[in-house]
Amino acid sequence: MAFHRNVHRWLTGYAEQLWRTKHEPPVSGPRHILFALCDHYEPLWGDADDARGRERVERWERTYGGTLGEFRDADGRPPRHSFFFPGEQYQPYFLDALGTLARKGFGEVEVHLHHDGDDAAKLTHDLGRYIATYAEHGHLTRAPDGRPRYAFIHGNWCLANCRPDGRYCGVDSELAVLFETGCYADFTFPSAPDSTQPNIVNQIYWPTGDPHSARAHEHGVRARVGTVMRDRILMIQGPLALARRKLGVRIESSALTARDPGTPDRIATWVAQDIHVEGRPEWTFVKVHTHGAPEAQAGALLGEPGRALHRELTRKYNDGRNYVLHYVTAREMFNIALAGMQGKSGDPNLFRDYALPPPPIAAC
Repeated sequence: MAFHRNVHRWLTGYAEQLWRTKHEPPVSGPRHILFALCDHYEPLWGDADDARGRERVERWERTYGGTLGEFRDADGRPPRHSFFFPGEQYQPYFLDALGTLARKGFGEVEVHLHHDGDDAAKLTHDLGRYIATYAEHGHLTRAPDGRPRYAFIHGNWCLANCRPDGRYCGVDSELAVLFETGCYADFTFPSAPDSTQPNIVNQIYWPTGDPHSARAHEHGVRARVGTVMRDRILMIQGPLALARRKLGVRIESSALTARDPGTPDRIATWVAQDIHVEGRPEWTFVKVHTHGAPEAQAGALLGEPGRALHRELTRKYNDGRNYVLHYVTAREMFNIALAGMQGKSGDPNLFRDYALPPPPIAAC
C-alpha cells in the first residue's frame, strides 16, 4: 500500500506525539478550535500564462464571498484564507485581486517561494524584493518599528535544503535568512508522504538546530507557556496522522484537494491531533493547506465540497459547549500562539492582533 512511503522518516515522532496526547490532562470547558487554511496560491501553476492566471485570481475575487461568506465562527467572522503567494509569479493584478478579498475580511497574503540551486545572498536579495513589493500593495503586517513581517511556506516543501537529493532549495542557512528578512513563522509542514517530512510531528515549536545548517528545523523544543525565543522563527505545523478509513489506513497530512476534500472524518482526525502550546491545551490549532489556484481545486474549495467543510466546522465545532470555532489567518494563529506562550488565556479571539497588527490593506 502507498501509505507506507517515507513513513520511517516521521513514525517515531508521531508515536511520541500519540503518547503525549494520551497523557495530557483533560481540558476543563470547551476547546477553542483555531482553524487556518493556508494556500500555496500559485496563479501560474502548470505553466499557465498570465491571462489564465488572471482568470484564476478573478474567480476567487468574484466567488469567495458569495459561496463562503454566509458561514461564521463564534466571533462573527467568515472563513479566513491565507494566500501564500509565490514571489516569482508576481504580477500587480494578482495581488490587487487578493487585496479585494483582504479588504472584505476574507483573508491575508503571505510569502511563498520556489527556488532551486540557490545561495544565501541571492535568497536574501530575492526575498527582500518580494517583501518590498507585497508591502507596497499593503499586504504585509509591520512590526512596531515599521519593518515588514511575514509568514512563509517553502515551495516543494524543501525548507532549509531538507530534500535528500538537495533539489529545490540549495540554501543550508535558510532559517537564518528567513529570520533576518522579517519572517516570524514557517507554515510549510506537514509534507508527508514526501521525503522532506521531519520527524517532529504535530507541534508548534522553536527550531534549535544551527540556523546556518541544513535541516535546522528537524531539531526543536516545543512551544510552551512561559518561554518565547525571540532570536528565531516559530514553526507551526498542521495535523499529520495515520488514520483508519473504510479501505484501510491512510496518511492524513491535512491537504485539501479536489479529490480529497474536508470530510467529517478528516476534520475529526485534524482536531484529534491536539496541536497546542504546552500548558494551554484548551486552544487547539488546526492548520490545513491546499493549492487553491488551479481550476479543479478552486472548484472544490469554492463549491459544494468547500461549503460542506464549513458546514461541519460551524455545526459540530462551534456548539459553545464542547467546541468554540475561530477562523484565523496565519498571522492571527501566530499571534494567538505567542499570547499563549506569554501566559494569556481565555478567549483567543482577544489575541488575534496580539503582537503583529493586520496588514494595512486588511485594516482599511
